[in-house]
Amino acid sequence: MSQFLAKVPRGWLILACIGLIALNMRGPFVAVAPVVDSLQADLGFSPVELGLLTGIPVLCFSLASPLASLAGRRLGAEFAVMLTLLGVLAGVVIRSSGGGVPVLVGTVIIGVAITIGNIAVPLIIRRDFAPRRQATAMGVYTAALNIGSFLTSVATAPLAELVGWRLSLAASALLALAAILFWIPTVGFRRALVPAAVPAPDRSASTAVAGVGWLTAGLTLGFAGQAFSYYGVTAWLPSFLSDELGMGAAEAGAGSSLFQIFAIVGGLGVPLLARFASTTTVAVTLSALWLTVPVGLLLAPDLWWMWSSMGGIAQGGGITAVFIAIIKFARDQASAGKMSAVVQGVGYLVAALAPTVIGYVHGVSEGWTVPLLVILGSVLAFCVCVTLSVRWVARQG
Repeated sequence: MSQFLAKVPRGWLILACIGLIALNMRGPFVAVAPVVDSLQADLGFSPVELGLLTGIPVLCFSLASPLASLAGRRLGAEFAVMLTLLGVLAGVVIRSSGGGVPVLVGTVIIGVAITIGNIAVPLIIRRDFAPRRQATAMGVYTAALNIGSFLTSVATAPLAELVGWRLSLAASALLALAAILFWIPTVGFRRALVPAAVPAPDRSASTAVAGVGWLTAGLTLGFAGQAFSYYGVTAWLPSFLSDELGMGAAEAGAGSSLFQIFAIVGGLGVPLLARFASTTTVAVTLSALWLTVPVGLLLAPDLWWMWSSMGGIAQGGGITAVFIAIIKFARDQASAGKMSAVVQGVGYLVAALAPTVIGYVHGVSEGWTVPLLVILGSVLAFCVCVTLSVRWVARQG
């Protein structure tokens, strides 16, 4: 294998690794939803405990972001990625090995491990790809995140029927193992397995850039709006379709799957569109697509498939646009890691509240108009803050 890899250009190898790594960074916790009934029957979990299984990783994305940023700086990006993959592998195995406590412990390990990857992978993209290729690499990363989610959500339930929920959830370990076996020869044994601190940030370069605080705040608010909208729609779109259009569970689930599938188009489409249009135009286009979800579902719910598809493109492209702005603006690796930690830490904390907030508003209002207006507000936060932020980055050159 090493002889084959030696013949492939390093840039292509790193890009392939990024795709493999990203396949592991959403699928392991998305896999729980299709087998939640089996988990409840075998382990006697309460509804609150079941909610924790999907909520814990998102909370880890927020609460463990400072730790993940520190790990990236002190240990190096390559070693941090190894921690991500080994953590996912260990967490998946522990989660499938016993009763309720191992399930929860394994879920926490998965969440913390993925948080490290959330910070480390964009740093690798910033460092190892030329500026003109960074957007493409980020698009591949975002698309692979959604591919991993989609494949896992589709395959877990049928596999569970054949081998049981434990082995079905454990199957995610195969992707982690494949990524490890590909990552080590690509970056080298020493860089993958021996910590190497990132050089300290250039204080003079960082402080010379006016507006860094405003940009970080803008991207943080924009990402929070994106994340809140994404998790709110993901959690409640099937219920909306069932209540408003009388869909069965399978058909309503298809509406939610469109929202995930078309994110792949968004992740890959943003770098392509950026070649022919300004970053401001890209942000405005994503904003318009995002707005179709709450507005479209309010005014023309029968066209749900169109709004799901357009919103999927927006949410996949939105996260790509935010991280492209971070890696283009940051003056060094350490600064990029710190900015990413702030944006993700706050953004995912807001996102973790989305299912509960939308559910509460739906229960109080006894309808879907007010919840959709709440989502409209979070989408508008994304539209305004991200558009202004990427426009400012573009002006800095």
